[in-house]
Amino acid sequence: MNFGKGDSSGEAAVPPEGERGLKVTCLLPQRNQGFAESLPDRLQNEIQEMPELASKLERALLDEAPLVLKEGGIFRDGFDAQLDELRQASRDGKNWINELQEREVAATGIKSLKVRFNSVFGYFIEITKSNLANVPARYTRKGGERFITPELKEMEAKILGADDRARNLEYSLFQKLREETLIELGPLQKTANGIATLDAICSLAETARLFRYCRPQLDESLRLTICDGRHPVLDQNLVEEKFVANDTELDGEKLRLAIITGPNMAGKSTYIRQVALIVLMAQMGSFVPATSAQIGLVDRIFTRVGASDDLSRGQSTFMVEMNETANIVNNATERSLIILDEIGRGTSAFDGLSIAWSVAEFLHDKIKARTLFATHYHELTKLALERKG
Repeated sequence: MNFGKGDSSGEAAVPPEGERGLKVTCLLPQRNQGFAESLPDRLQNEIQEMPELASKLERALLDEAPLVLKEGGIFRDGFDAQLDELRQASRDGKNWINELQEREVAATGIKSLKVRFNSVFGYFIEITKSNLANVPARYTRKGGERFITPELKEMEAKILGADDRARNLEYSLFQKLREETLIELGPLQKTANGIATLDAICSLAETARLFRYCRPQLDESLRLTICDGRHPVLDQNLVEEKFVANDTELDGEKLRLAIITGPNMAGKSTYIRQVALIVLMAQMGSFVPATSAQIGLVDRIFTRVGASDDLSRGQSTFMVEMNETANIVNNATERSLIILDEIGRGTSAFDGLSIAWSVAEFLHDKIKARTLFATHYHELTKLALERKG
């Protein structure tokens, strides 16, 4: 709307149905728990009623407006006197067309006679081939079994003229209404932002209620303890099977790196992604799919998951993997969460194992970040005998 590209359906969507208009009131409790401005207070300030604009739009626009602005049919009857006159002229003309059809059926005795319209021929009288012998001489053939009369073409000009003028007038009225609405653009954008925030929060709350999420405990420690954690997407989408919940225990000291092995389709990748999603949801303020969760705040979540090349940059699968791994070892901190899936798969088994081993050692000894390392290299489990944590 701000750039003049909105259609009537978008502007008609501003006021909800009925007399409520834009009267959206945030009914959240007024609680300020030590913050400069609590969320309920902020939403109360952002969501504005704008009753005058709501009333104006509700009086003007139809509930079901067309997608194409220049098709007309945007405004309610009674909004503009001139528009009402043009619409009435069009309706009267179409009533005359119906009466003409009845008169011609009676005059010619052709019961199948129809007066039709299309954008190419305009209004015409349609006669079936079997009745062509009964066509009066005053009919002028338009093509095929289509005929016209002077009075039909005269009325066509009046009807189509009224329709064209009505569409042009509606377009002008809409442009004026858009300019008047833009005066309230600032409050509208604030209200939209507030409603979007409230919608997201309500969606998270409803999901937490339906799927028995828990409230995570966030603190400044390096712990990552999740009891009966579930993948938030698969937990909802599995129909015939039930998602198997998993525990997670990392503390940044004695248990800071977990090597996860197992056969294909065992759930290694699902598990490490599940943990990352739970941490992300917790830090965005959501409840999480688990029985309980204690999460020490993380500064960043690093992932190296999947295998794909980047042909546009001339990078092989192995090169992409190494670049992403290098980004992790160069930028991760002790407070980061790192999930790695099959490091070293893009090269030979011996070289891949060497790379995976050295990366795991570096993350454990130098960065000391909480890390989940999924791998097919069972040899990496020997790290547990050489490294504590």
